[in-house]
Amino acid sequence: MSLAHGRPYLAIPGPSAMPDRVLAAMHRAAPNIYEGDIVDMTNRIVTDLRRVALSTAHVAIYIGNGHGTWEAAIANLFSRGDKALSLATGRFGVNWAGHARAMGIGVEMIDFGLKAPVDPARVEAALRADRGHEIKVVLLTHLDTATSILNDVAAVRAAIDAAGHPALLAVDCIASLGCDEFRFDDWGVDVMVAASQKGLMVPPGLGFVWFSDKALAATKGADLRTPYWDWTPRAFPQFYYEHFAGTAPTHHLFGLAESLPMILDEEGLPAVWKRHEVLSRAVWAAFDTWGQGGDIELNVVNPDWRGHSVTAARIGGGGATALRRWCEAEAGVTLGIGLGMAELGAPEGDDFLRVAHMGHVNAHMTLGVLAVMEAGMQALEIPHARGGLAAAAAVCAGK
Repeated sequence: MSLAHGRPYLAIPGPSAMPDRVLAAMHRAAPNIYEGDIVDMTNRIVTDLRRVALSTAHVAIYIGNGHGTWEAAIANLFSRGDKALSLATGRFGVNWAGHARAMGIGVEMIDFGLKAPVDPARVEAALRADRGHEIKVVLLTHLDTATSILNDVAAVRAAIDAAGHPALLAVDCIASLGCDEFRFDDWGVDVMVAASQKGLMVPPGLGFVWFSDKALAATKGADLRTPYWDWTPRAFPQFYYEHFAGTAPTHHLFGLAESLPMILDEEGLPAVWKRHEVLSRAVWAAFDTWGQGGDIELNVVNPDWRGHSVTAARIGGGGATALRRWCEAEAGVTLGIGLGMAELGAPEGDDFLRVAHMGHVNAHMTLGVLAVMEAGMQALEIPHARGGLAAAAAVCAGK
């Protein structure tokens, strides 16, 4: 007998839970893809994509995932043999650099490890050392879902400026957009990439790139551009189909046309950010309590360094993997794997898991996940202190 029968819950860091309204909006026949309502709807979506990033930048939409937007940014910013500075705080910073290398870019990487954010002083020093200004772009991950480290984008921009360096700043916001505070214009970002399946609450399949006038100027000298990845016709189409280099992703657009107003107009960005902050603190409170009686700890010690869409944690002795399997098989809750931690040098990959609290989530969803985890630790006899769920409930109650 299993208690997993019923509606399952996916608590992994993307695809995130999707509102029924979004799924219902997508459940319709395909429209005319050349003219009519689809054109006006896409124009509203582009406007709302600027609003959700607090940006006046240009926007390109791609049929693809976040890895596709990495390649889009690289293709439009670089020529073969150009140089980038990559700032890594987990698997996704390392992988973006890997994509750049595979496309012929020389990458200097500063690896800040798995438990701390980017140190702006080291960034400034690296750029001051680049006296010939060979580095064209600084690549930064806002929130790395492997480690749950949140980086200070404005501080990195300030480091670039303090060094007197002309490098552009490109930021991966795939896991943070619509969850953590992000201000494209105010923070001096030149390029930002994101995707549909996390904070924007739409199924996987769309990637987005925001780019400044400075980045657009850099595109003119980039020889890696191909007809598909070139962001210029997508952002400045003469004909509607040029937005997507072909057939429009109609049903994903229907979903976005529903989800973006939910974020921007119904709840409002400040309230969205606050909701994610409270739910993340509830998760942290549970882990802090459980860890008082067992080999359990959050990956990032300083709460100021943690993102608010996902929490990475360690349960020793392979407890994380055992708990994940129990939660899915016995209670219908799927937790995230400890993605890439062993490959990046963490001692035991089976000791890591991730709990997502991104997008369309509320208190009963997050508290439900934590209750299932506490039941699983009891069932598996994983040593832990009792009271984790009560600690999380107190955070949700404003105590």
